[in-house]
Amino acid sequence: MAKQVFINLAVKNLQKSMDFYAALGFTNNPQFSDDSAKCMVWSEHIFVMIMAHEKFAGFTSKPIADTKTYIAGLFSLSLDSVDEMNTVMAHGLKAGGTEPNEMRDYGFMQQRTIEDFDGHTWEVFYMDITKFPKQS
Repeated sequence: MAKQVFINLAVKNLQKSMDFYAALGFTNNPQFSDDSAKCMVWSEHIFVMIMAHEKFAGFTSKPIADTKTYIAGLFSLSLDSVDEMNTVMAHGLKAGGTEPNEMRDYGFMQQRTIEDFDGHTWEVFYMDITKFPKQS
């Protein structure tokens, strides 16, 4: 079996969150979805499991962080162009996401940030590795 990445996020409104992630370009895999969790697919090997708080709490003994107030992690999505990055951001903002800061341009990489309804923070970026600064 190929190695895969599953990011698990606690959300307050499952349908609203599923619509938000679909607007970013994720697709839902109904095989791994039910009334308390949705499997959102980014690529063949990368998945985001959005779960109602009750379901998420079943996987941990720690309290669920208030990610509207505290950062719990930064998740990044690479895209094929600046135009695609801007399109994904426009769809996410239209679906109710928020952009907490302006685009950052590092020369070789342009990056924007979007937060979902629960404050989970995503860095959406385009990187041209050929423009990465040369080491001397």
